[in-house]
Amino acid sequence: MKLRLVTLAGDGIGPEVTRQAMRVLHAVAAVTGLKVDIAEHPIGAAGLKAAGVPLPEPTLAACLAADAVYLGAVGDPAYDAQPPHLRPEAGLLALRTALGGFANLRPAVAFEPLLDVTPLRPERVRGADILVVRELLGGLYFAEPRGYSPARDVAFNTLQYSVAEVERVARVAFESARSRRRLVTSVDKANVLETSRLWRETVIRVGADYPDVTLKHMYVDACAMRLAIAPTEFDVILTDNLFGDILSDEAAVVSGSLGLLPSATLGGKVALYEPVHGSAPDIAGKDIANPIGAIGCVALLLRHTAHMPREADAVDAAVREVLAHGLRTADVARPGEHAATTTEVGAAIERAVVDALERHWSYHGV
Repeated sequence: MKLRLVTLAGDGIGPEVTRQAMRVLHAVAAVTGLKVDIAEHPIGAAGLKAAGVPLPEPTLAACLAADAVYLGAVGDPAYDAQPPHLRPEAGLLALRTALGGFANLRPAVAFEPLLDVTPLRPERVRGADILVVRELLGGLYFAEPRGYSPARDVAFNTLQYSVAEVERVARVAFESARSRRRLVTSVDKANVLETSRLWRETVIRVGADYPDVTLKHMYVDACAMRLAIAPTEFDVILTDNLFGDILSDEAAVVSGSLGLLPSATLGGKVALYEPVHGSAPDIAGKDIANPIGAIGCVALLLRHTAHMPREADAVDAAVREVLAHGLRTADVARPGEHAATTTEVGAAIERAVVDALERHWSYHGV
């Protein structure tokens, strides 16, 4: 198989974590014989510097022609005062729209070796394994009309969903639950919002097609509380764009750091893979960012685009092995403990992946 991949390293720590993710992908390719053709392009602040826009036309054209897109991070405070269309984040929103991916999968797992760094008590978080399925192309982030009028001291956004938009992302959630613990918790605010009432009615109707999956409903405020005090109650969380953005970040407490969380955006022309964390300009260039979320995206890419679940499992297993051996970046290091660099963690996971594939997955001689 040949995989045509576009990498958009982006801004801040994006290039650093992307470098480690690609070294792991190259390691998998070297052992398995997977052919990977990688083209690099700018986006975000890097796009603004290169072409004056956050999503240059050559970048978009390359992404649309690829099998998958890998993105590091976008964001640069130097552009905070610019109009919305000239901010780095506008490039990511435009890319998501162009690729058409409507289902954003954000897994959050409690790693046993990191139970001492999560803000939750170990006995509450142990065994937690959550998948947030976030609708990505609708809701407050995209619906019109929207605007900001400083002269009138008013700003407004529109919250809107159609039945079709809810139905398609709901099916992704139910299908995902079938390969997990068969529980979907649909999160809304149906006691207040008409949009949420449509959301709930549609999810109930779709859920009838999945009698083997249990469906529960929860208001977003209650869900936020339960995530903090009883995260093991959840399997798949299905929710809208805004709620999903917030809840998936909160779910980072299950793992211990945003730097550990990957994501996959599916359902469109081309799949998009990106770590959940931002560009973190304050630590950019210091080789201290956590690359595990970025490397986790490689596992998702292997699973969903390359259709190589065995190799995806090997990447996930390598991450767990490296953490079990105590190698941690600063965000998850214990007080007073020596923190590993981004490069050291990436290299260790690369070695562990190769070892796992060669020893456990019968790739000897390939």
